[in-house]
Amino acid sequence: MQLRWTEAATADLERIADYLFAQAPDRASRLVRSIYDAPETLLSFPHRGRPGKKAGTRELLLSPLPWIVVYAVRDDVVDVVRILHGAQRWP
Repeated sequence: MQLRWTEAATADLERIADYLFAQAPDRASRLVRSIYDAPETLLSFPHRGRPGKKAGTRELLLSPLPWIVVYAVRDDVVDVVRILHGAQRWP
C-alpha cells in the first residue's frame, strides 16, 4: 500500500499547524506530528475508518483530538483527501 496526500489535505494540515503554533506553541509540534502520522495506520488497515459522508471516502477519527482524516482507498493506494475539524460541515 502507498499513502498519498492531496494538495487540499496538505493545505489543511498547514492551516492546522499555523493555528496550533499560534494558540498552543508548547504542544503544537507534538499535535501536528500526531495528525500527520495518523494516516500511516491505514497502510495496514485501510478500511479502519468509518464510511465517509462523501461517496467513495472513509473517515478516520483522531480521538481524543478533534480532527478527522478523510481518505479514499483505491487499489493499493490510500489518498488522504482532507483533514477536517470535527465541527466543520462536510461535504
